[in-house]
Amino acid sequence: NEYPNIDIVKMILEAVGKPESLITYVKDRPGHDQRYAIDAAKIRDELGWEPRYTFEQALPLTIRWYQSQDVWLQRVRSGAYREYYAEQYGSR
Repeated sequence: NEYPNIDIVKMILEAVGKPESLITYVKDRPGHDQRYAIDAAKIRDELGWEPRYTFEQALPLTIRWYQSQDVWLQRVRSGAYREYYAEQYGSR
């Protein structure tokens, strides 16, 4: 794998200043996919699109964005967003 799961976990811990000792290894569930990957060749070939950042560059930026969104995070943690969906979609 280009980005094994454990490497991503370690990158996240480093970005938030936490020790690797927080990692708890667990057995994978049966039938668990070992790799998720996107082939961006079509969008590159047909539209000339290229990512602006590498994964390694974007991960800390993404983490910092989430850390700076106190109000949004509080609403997610509280479950307040469920009220919106109940209002919009009701008994569908």
